[in-house]
Amino acid sequence: MVFQKKQIVICVAAVVLVGGFILFRYLPLQKKMKAIEARKNTAQAAITKAAAQSKQLPAIKEQLLHLQTTVGNYTTNIPAERTLGEFLHKIADLMNKHNLSEQQVQPGKEIKTEKLNCIPVSMRCKGRLIRIFEFYKSLQQLERSIRIEQVKLSNDTNLSGEVSMQTEAIIYYKPKADGDTRI
Repeated sequence: MVFQKKQIVICVAAVVLVGGFILFRYLPLQKKMKAIEARKNTAQAAITKAAAQSKQLPAIKEQLLHLQTTVGNYTTNIPAERTLGEFLHKIADLMNKHNLSEQQVQPGKEIKTEKLNCIPVSMRCKGRLIRIFEFYKSLQQLERSIRIEQVKLSNDTNLSGEVSMQTEAIIYYKPKADGDTRI
């Protein structure tokens, strides 16, 4: 009987030791292993994503260079002053240079924003189609950004070869902090 009690005590002690090992050592280590495995999988996914994105980098750089050459340095083409009178005078000079008649250049109501202001400009004239196209080419060469919103070309009713041009454009300028409203 004493031998059986010793065996029971040894078995209970072994069960307690195995239970303690499982409860206090094996299960916490198993949780840590799962957490480390999850972090490893997350890191692996991030590495895979970065590798895929790095393959796209040359194409994105090429696209950026293309856009930079297309847009150029647009801020140099947007003056810090309104200079509307000077711009309207340049338009009239261009129309005269290309022998366009019945000239009319009229600014619209100014639209002000925090970083960029714009002024709609309505232009009308009459002339040969080739001269009107030359006028538009000259507009593109100006040192000021101009956005053409609408162009309407109408043939003369008496078919003289003259075309009436009506254009709605927008010019831009950067607002001044001191509220200067020079024209």
